[in-house]
Amino acid sequence: MAAPAADEAWCRKTVPRVMELVCRRLPQRDACALLAVSPWCYRALVANSRLWEVLDLREMKNAGNRLISALSLARYRHLKVLNLEFAQDIEDRYFVHLKEMSGISLENLEFLNLNACQKISDKGIEAVTSLCPNLQRLAIYWIVGLTDSSIGHITKNCKHLVHLNLSGCKNIKDKGMQLIANNYQGLKRLNITRCVKLTDDGLNQVLLKCSSLESLNLYALSSFTDSVYREIGSLSNLTFLDLCGAQNLTDDGLACISRCGRLTYLNLSWCVRVTDTGIVAIALGCRALELLSLFGIVGVTDACLEALSKSCSSSLTTLDVNGCIGIKRRSRDDLLKLFPSLSCFKVHS
Repeated sequence: MAAPAADEAWCRKTVPRVMELVCRRLPQRDACALLAVSPWCYRALVANSRLWEVLDLREMKNAGNRLISALSLARYRHLKVLNLEFAQDIEDRYFVHLKEMSGISLENLEFLNLNACQKISDKGIEAVTSLCPNLQRLAIYWIVGLTDSSIGHITKNCKHLVHLNLSGCKNIKDKGMQLIANNYQGLKRLNITRCVKLTDDGLNQVLLKCSSLESLNLYALSSFTDSVYREIGSLSNLTFLDLCGAQNLTDDGLACISRCGRLTYLNLSWCVRVTDTGIVAIALGCRALELLSLFGIVGVTDACLEALSKSCSSSLTTLDVNGCIGIKRRSRDDLLKLFPSLSCFKVHS
């Protein structure tokens, strides 16, 4: 009888403890599978609240019903991260149902990822954000049908946002930007890639009032003018700036941006009006640059590389001058003489 008793003790105490340790390094879906190993494992894993702070339904089928079922379980009451990115079958009705269910609260939720959940409308955003009063990060990438009404619901229900990804939300307008500016002075990250209905007026409100911004993504927005780019220069904490396709950016605007001395990432691809003058200003002001893309800028020459090599040679690890026909071709060894820290570079062939 000693052997069976020892086996039972092993199953009751050792196996659950081992499973608990292993689960910290496993994807949540694998951790859920371990619940069925034994009653002892189930009790041990369910009792560990840290294992159930994340609910990952990314790319899953029948995600709406799975969401309802999961949030009905007590173990998800302290959920901090909910990932529904590319989840199938997510619609407004599931969020409305959650709002109407008694005992459902997402007051501990810090990050909500709804990227590419195309069936969600302003109504769904209103319902889900009403459950998340302490949300800090929200990603609603490429939900084209959302309007400024969604921004109104978000700013009303979620007072503590510091990261907001609106990339691809093509119906967001200046009114939405004004709501963000008036409610999120502490905003750290903003992505408005391809929010093509925005004008200088809307973004300027954000730049004037959200002075704590550290990351700003303006990729594929060609209508802004130097009025906006000059205001970017006032963002003293900015480290990430993507201006790819900023066709109206001039050297004057870039000179103002050069005041952002903490910049480590700067994408100027297809900023076709920029010349050596603007890049030299960046070299002098942004000495911590780690990545710089000048892809497709025909107005820059070797002069800007020389300026960068004097100011940023110790920090620059990624440099893209592909399509810069004014910059002569160089071998890897020649580039490393200018930029010893360079690990990734693209030059025109």
